[in-house]
Parts: sequence; structure tokens; C-alpha cells
Amino acid sequence: MLHIYCPYCEELREEEEFSYSGEAHIARPTDPEALTDAEWGDYVFFRKNPRGLHHEMWNHAAGCRRYFNATRDTQSYEIHETYKMGEKPSVTSQGAAQ
Repeated sequence: MLHIYCPYCEELREEEEFSYSGEAHIARPTDPEALTDAEWGDYVFFRKNPRGLHHEMWNHAAGCRRYFNATRDTQSYEIHETYKMGEKPSVTSQGAAQ
């Protein structure tokens, strides 16, 4: 079982309290009406699925109910960091601090 640190509650809690919400840092199109069906489909359905470090969005569903981001290794399941929405990750896909 994962133990996840909520950056808002400032507590380490069990995975059961959280809900995975997909890839982090996906920018919504500024003019969705101008997109073709293929472009809209790419935005809605296609996400990265890397082996290694990945930035994910999580929700503390059984706690503060706020969304936050996490940097997690998809091979080892290790969570390297969690950070509030609007902040940038300090761990990059190359593993170096920014």
C-alpha cells in the first residue's frame, strides 16, 4: 500500500484516502471550438504512459477533498514528491532537481 503525503493537510495518509485523477499539467485548449475532431480527441483521450518518473494529479477524497500533484515512479511506485496545484515539480523526468 502506498502512503501519500497531502501537501494541504500536511499529513502522510494511506492510499485508500486518495483518488488518482490522471496526468498532471495538461493545459486545456484555449479555443476548443477551433479544434478539429482529431485534435479534440487527442486532448481528451491521449496521455503519456512513461516508464519511470511521471507527474500525476491526485485528489484527497477522504480528507480535505483538494487536488494536488505528485511525482511518482511508475516502475517502483515510489512517490518522490507531492506539491500543490499551480506549483511546479522539483523532480523532473531526468531525476534532477529544477
